Amino acid sequence: MGMRLMQDFAGRDNVDFRRAAFGATIGNMLEFYDFIVYGFFAIQIGHNFFPAQSEYSSLMLSLATFGAGFVTRPVGGIVLGIYSDRAGRRPAMLLSFALMGLAILTLALTPSKNTIGMAGPIIVIVARLVQGFALGGEVGPTTAYLIEIAPPGRRAFAVSWQPTSQQVAATCGALVGVILSKTMTADALEAYGWRIAFLIGAVSLPFGFWIRRGLPETVDRRSRELGGPQKPGHLALARGHLRTIALALMILASGTIATYGAHYITTFAQNTLHVESSLAFATGLVGIGLGTGSTLLGGLLADRFGRKPVMIWPQLAMLVLSYPVFMWIVRSPGPASLLGGFSMLTLIGSLPSGAIYAMLTEALPQEIRGGVFATVYAVAIACFGGTAQLIITWLIHISGNALAPAWYLLCANVVGLVAIVLIPETAPGKNGEPHPSPLLA
Repeated sequence: MGMRLMQDFAGRDNVDFRRAAFGATIGNMLEFYDFIVYGFFAIQIGHNFFPAQSEYSSLMLSLATFGAGFVTRPVGGIVLGIYSDRAGRRPAMLLSFALMGLAILTLALTPSKNTIGMAGPIIVIVARLVQGFALGGEVGPTTAYLIEIAPPGRRAFAVSWQPTSQQVAATCGALVGVILSKTMTADALEAYGWRIAFLIGAVSLPFGFWIRRGLPETVDRRSRELGGPQKPGHLALARGHLRTIALALMILASGTIATYGAHYITTFAQNTLHVESSLAFATGLVGIGLGTGSTLLGGLLADRFGRKPVMIWPQLAMLVLSYPVFMWIVRSPGPASLLGGFSMLTLIGSLPSGAIYAMLTEALPQEIRGGVFATVYAVAIACFGGTAQLIITWLIHISGNALAPAWYLLCANVVGLVAIVLIPETAPGKNGEPHPSPLLA
C-alpha cells in the first residue's frame, strides 16, 4: 500500500504536484518570515526590551535573544519530526504553524521594558523559545513532504522551494524594513514600526493554516496501523546512517553560517559601516531577492547534473571571493560595493541549497526522514546559525576589524567543502543505480 501511494503521487499531473508543493512552502515561508524579521530589527528591539549603557551591550542582548530562538529548535525538530514520521507530515506542519502564530502575536504585542519592567524581556524570550520549537519542527516534515510528492527527476527542484521560501521570507522582511525605514522617522520605527513588521506576518498566518489543511498526506499510516511489516525504531534505523548524519551536520552548519551571516548584513551595514538604514535594508532586499532565483536554478541544475557538482563548485567560488568582496565593502561602503558585492556572494552561495536539501533527504529512509533531517538541521542551526550573528558581532568588537565576518565565513566554507566531497551522490541515475530507489521502500 505504501509503495502504491508513492506511485500515485509520481503519476499525478503537474497541477496537483504544484498545488501540494505550494501549500507546503507557503506555510514554511510565513513561518520563516516571522522568525527572520527579528534579525532585521535587532537594534530597535534591543532598545525596547534590552536598554543598556552602550549600543554594543544593547545589540548583544538583543542578538542573544534572537539566538534564544535557536535553543529550542533541536527539541522541536526531534518532537515534531518524529511526530511527522508517525502521524503524518500534514498534522506536524499544522501544529508547528499554530505554535508559530501564537508566538508571533505575543512578540508583536508585548509592551516594552519601560512600560511593564522585566516582564517585557522575559515574555519576548519565551516567545522566541516557542518560535524556535515551532520552526525546528517545520523544516524536517516540509522537506520530507516535498521529496515525497515530487517525481524522481524533479526532486531537487521541488525541495529547492524549501530554502527558496526562506529566501522569499527574508526578502519580504527586508522589503518591509525598507518601506518602514523610508516612511517612518527613526523614533517611530523604534517605538512601534518594528511591531508593524511582525503583525504583517501574523495577519497572513490564517491563510497558511487554511491552505495546509487541504494538503494530501504522503505517510501511509493505515499500512502501519493494520499490521504492516515491523521495522526498527527511529534510533536503531538512525544508527545505520551515522556517517551521513555527521556529514550532513557539517554541510548544514557551513550553510547556516553563510545564511545567517547574510541576514546580518542589515545590522552590519548600520552598526559597523554606519551607512543609512535605507541603504542597509535595500542591500538585504536586493541580495536575498536575487538569491531566491539562484536557489531555484540550483535545484534545476542538480536534477540534471547531479547533487555534488552543484554543491562543490559554488563552495569553491565562495572560498575565493568572500574575502576580496568583504574588503571592497569595508573599504568603500556605498551602494556599489554593498549592493554589487553582497548580491554576488548571495547568488553564488544560494546555488547549492536545493541540492543539499535533496541529497540529505534522499539519503534517509522515509521511516526516519522527517525526524532525522529535522533534528540534524535544527542542531546545526541552533549551534551555528543562532550564534553566527552573535559571534560576528563579538569578533568585530574584540578585533576592531570590520573584516571579521569574512574570516568566519571562510572557516565555515572549508568545513562544508570537506563534507561535500566525502558524502555520496544520491541523484537518480547519477549514483550508480539504473533506477531511483523507491522512497517508501
